[in-house]
Amino acid sequence: MESEAVAEVSHSPSTIPESCSKSVRYSENQKNMDGVNLEESKNLSHNPSSATSYQQAENARSSRELQISQYQTAVGGDSFSSFESSPVKEQDVEKGQSSTEAIPASPLFNPQLALPSVFPLDSEDEPAPTYPEGGLGAWLVVFGAWCGMFASLGIGNTLATYQAYISQNILTSHSPMQIGWIFSLYTFLTFDCGIYIGPIFDVYGPRWLVLPGSMCMVAAMFLMPECTKYWHFIIVFGILGGIGTSLIFTPSIAAVGHFFNRRRGNATGLAASGSAFGGIIFPIVLKYLIPKIGFVWAGRVMGLIVLVLCIIANLFIKSRLPPTQRPPHPDFRIFKDRAFALTVLGVFFLEWALFIPLTYITSYALAEGFTRTMAYMILPILNAGSAVGRWLPGFFSDKLGRYNTTILFILVTIFSIIAIWLPFGSYTSGLVIFALLFGFASGSNISLTPVCIGQLCETKDYGRYYATCYTVVSFGCLTGVPIAGVLIRICGGSYWGLVLFTGISYVVALVAFAGARILKGGWAIFKKF
Repeated sequence: MESEAVAEVSHSPSTIPESCSKSVRYSENQKNMDGVNLEESKNLSHNPSSATSYQQAENARSSRELQISQYQTAVGGDSFSSFESSPVKEQDVEKGQSSTEAIPASPLFNPQLALPSVFPLDSEDEPAPTYPEGGLGAWLVVFGAWCGMFASLGIGNTLATYQAYISQNILTSHSPMQIGWIFSLYTFLTFDCGIYIGPIFDVYGPRWLVLPGSMCMVAAMFLMPECTKYWHFIIVFGILGGIGTSLIFTPSIAAVGHFFNRRRGNATGLAASGSAFGGIIFPIVLKYLIPKIGFVWAGRVMGLIVLVLCIIANLFIKSRLPPTQRPPHPDFRIFKDRAFALTVLGVFFLEWALFIPLTYITSYALAEGFTRTMAYMILPILNAGSAVGRWLPGFFSDKLGRYNTTILFILVTIFSIIAIWLPFGSYTSGLVIFALLFGFASGSNISLTPVCIGQLCETKDYGRYYATCYTVVSFGCLTGVPIAGVLIRICGGSYWGLVLFTGISYVVALVAFAGARILKGGWAIFKKF
């Protein structure tokens, strides 16, 4: 019998878990407890108060056993229950002795009492947020965001038209690099102001951001035609316009994420396409109105268009999820996430390169000998491709994965720069094909990067992650355009250095996004991520 009992022991003295050895040490005291309980049970029928106390004790024990069951589930073990029901050797770990006396199963034997009482047994996770994924209210938010993007980044997509006109008609004594600082400051503030705007959106929603942004944007549009000096353009367009664009642009994208999750890529792409439509309409308006009514009145017409769009944006852009309790400032600790750090690096080089063609494509066409009409129409052609490119990649991203789609379209962008723009940009057909293909492929830079960032965090933290990312990215926007201006001067007025710089920047972005995708999604090529 002793050998059978020994065979039933599941652990040797050296391998018994501490919790199990503690439970065995109670066995000697437990025998005394069982005897006392047997004697007490005989008196229950003669002493009602004792019966009541016994019942209370039983209820307390049942409650405690329920907590222990939750604890065992949490830690993934059931070390105590097996020792209650099975005969085991009693171990004296300290003396190295053993006996074959089995531990009796008793309703009052509770070795789990040795567990720490501070263990959080009853904690509950926060419920996951739900999303409408459609409906009239959700799509009205997308429409409002589309109008906001039209009025804000639509102006950003018109930089090439402004750059060409200002450099040839107003600031004729300034170099391309000096004029480039006006537009690089605009793009810098557009993204850098997100350091506060994103977290403020998380706490207060979009209302108190879009309204002052609209006021800044409308004021910039009406004041810019009155500018005659370099510092006028720096203050009015670079600073006032950049801040206004940021105050509209950031909440427009973030608000869409409150209503869509599964279809977020598609919805964000639709909203982002508003900026591309702005890049089509605004250059055409300027091209046809400036010769007829002059730059001043053409600028005022632009201001009226922006005013109407901003009114619509203020009416429909809203948030839905409860505000976060985090303070409104970025958290750079999130860069400990290597996938997020690589994503930010990728977005940095995307934006570094993106605004170079958007700023210099018209001047490039004029330098290559194209007619004035063709030179001013090439930007709307580019933005026409971008209008499709900002929506269609979002649609594919919901099917193929957001990072997969981003990487695919970066590859197409690199092809358009290296294989078309560099060797064939001096031909009309080559420049038009490049403009359409680059606009289409690079459109995902605006529509997909926000949803890629959103895939790395919870929705309630999206504004903080987005703002932290674009705080870094904004420095690429600040330096990219002036560097391109320097390259034009170094190359003696030729643009081949600018083209190579743009292509290399996209290659670095490709490597960074691929690294982030591998870290989070693994090496499987066809895995949706």
